[in-house]
Amino acid sequence: MKIDPVIISANELNVHFGEQVILEEASLSIHDGDRIGLIGRNGAGKSTFLKIISKCMMPDSGEVTYRKDLTVGYLPQDFELDYSKNVYDNILEGASTTLELISEYESLAYDSPKRILLEEKIKQVDGWNIENLIKTIMVSLNCPDKDKELRTLSGGELRRVSICRALTSKPDILILDEPTNHLDTASIEWTEEFLASYSGACLFVTHDRYFLDRIANRIVELYEGQFYSYKGNYTAYLLAKAERTALKESNEKKRQSFIRKELEWVRRGPKARTSKSKSRLDKYFETESQKGYEKEADVDFLIPPADRLSNKVLDLYDIKMELDGKLLFEALNLKFKAGTKLGIIGKNGTGKTSLLKIILGDLKPNKGNIDLGENTKFNYIDQNRLQLNDDETVFETIAEGRDYVLFGEQKVNVWTYLKRFLFTEERINTKVGQLSGGEKGRLTIAKILKEGGNFIILDEPTNDLDLPTLRVLEEALMEFAGCVIVVSHDRYFLNRVCNEILAFEDDGKLVLSEGDYDYYIEKKKANEKVVEKTVVKKEKVEVKANRPRKLKWKEERELEVIEEQIEEAEVKVSEIESIFSAPDFYEKYADKTEELNSQFEEAKKYVSKLYTRWDELEDIKNNYEAGIKK
Repeated sequence: MKIDPVIISANELNVHFGEQVILEEASLSIHDGDRIGLIGRNGAGKSTFLKIISKCMMPDSGEVTYRKDLTVGYLPQDFELDYSKNVYDNILEGASTTLELISEYESLAYDSPKRILLEEKIKQVDGWNIENLIKTIMVSLNCPDKDKELRTLSGGELRRVSICRALTSKPDILILDEPTNHLDTASIEWTEEFLASYSGACLFVTHDRYFLDRIANRIVELYEGQFYSYKGNYTAYLLAKAERTALKESNEKKRQSFIRKELEWVRRGPKARTSKSKSRLDKYFETESQKGYEKEADVDFLIPPADRLSNKVLDLYDIKMELDGKLLFEALNLKFKAGTKLGIIGKNGTGKTSLLKIILGDLKPNKGNIDLGENTKFNYIDQNRLQLNDDETVFETIAEGRDYVLFGEQKVNVWTYLKRFLFTEERINTKVGQLSGGEKGRLTIAKILKEGGNFIILDEPTNDLDLPTLRVLEEALMEFAGCVIVVSHDRYFLNRVCNEILAFEDDGKLVLSEGDYDYYIEKKKANEKVVEKTVVKKEKVEVKANRPRKLKWKEERELEVIEEQIEEAEVKVSEIESIFSAPDFYEKYADKTEELNSQFEEAKKYVSKLYTRWDELEDIKNNYEAGIKK
């Protein structure tokens, strides 16, 4: 099997921040053609490692070696833009290496031998088409106008400029720190396609699991200062890690069993210490002194139990909203009932956050009415979340003068509550200003969730949360008995949590779809194909209007039972989901993970197939009845 050459080699890196160990004798090789998804908890050191191999930071010890003439492109989380230049000039700086090659080529005499070498290098990076590349990237990522000054841009727009600049550079290796942050779904999908066809290597940190699945051919986990490499995408990593965890737990049980059995013999202290008994004793002490396997701790989100919702939860009637003379949406009707978990998707600036403000009563619509149930209590987590006081300790931030948190009708000790969010006793007494970004994110959500409520509204909740924390938040929301609204571009999150999708599509069009994100996309593609076929037919022949047909006898029988079939199929999906989310999943089902995953995908496909067929039959029936009335 051919192995691609190493382009970057990080050897025995050490990085300590005070007493906190970030990297400890950590080594990693990056090969040509690698598409590495670097994962790990917030604060594990992912961004630190990216800075080191991007030559923006030096480790305490260890070395990084690079292939000769290797070019590196780096997109940091924080903006590194020149505010004295406009959008286009900042993006053009990303192609500085290519522009230098072109400039040198043009400065040489026509018959210079070096021109041939430079021309080949320029062709390799498609340098002659650099302006077209920049235009394509700017349009695809919905970048601000090229002449705009940076000081006039929002945080999301600045992020887009930074991404455009990084992709324009077309280096040998692209290093991207959270490239999907502040991008809408369409822009994320375009970035995925760009990277999938990218000729260089790529190393990226992201919480977007769809992105990891589509782009990564290798997952590297940074855990307790060490790198653990897995071949394949994110799904393959989850399966491999489940098997590794199950094996470690099994070995630990065997170790403990051996210690228990031998302990009695050791206590008896055999009088005759033969060479055989000495060997047995040595083996006991060697096994007993080994460090036992410790299961990784997970955040355990505590969402206070929802107060019972009344029959009327929240109804929106014929809502219309305009801002600064621009129509965002109109004729919007929504009806919520207990258990509704609505995902809202769409491009930035289409009105998603405005809709949330209308629901919360912070913004008055131009038209329409809102009917709120008397028992409905909102809990809102906004994009910027609340501001934490850096001078307070973690304990003071949550306690607010008390030593307990109200949890429904019960009181939970503040220390107990914070430990469920992975704060150790030492960190609970730490000032907020000394926390890592991930710790601040967990603390913020802990502070907001303790307020309770039976209708939770989350605006981009997945930003800045690591993957283990995201999974636990998803499970908590799935089990939540109240209502949930989520504005998110995280397709994986939408699939796990939501049972309805409201899509803000082009030209102010709103589409409400039952089911998860994948089902919405499936229906959208099916509708686009229908429109496509209709256009083709109209171009070929003049289509004559035919009277709609009625359902056939078999189709009528099929329609009578299909709702019951859908309910049974959805129960099957729920049963498998509950197995996956069970706390003892790895212990009971580790060897069946792949089989269960396959069953889960098949069950979801079957539900989707039934819904599609139901829509077809209902359309035939409704069109026929409408035709008779005419």
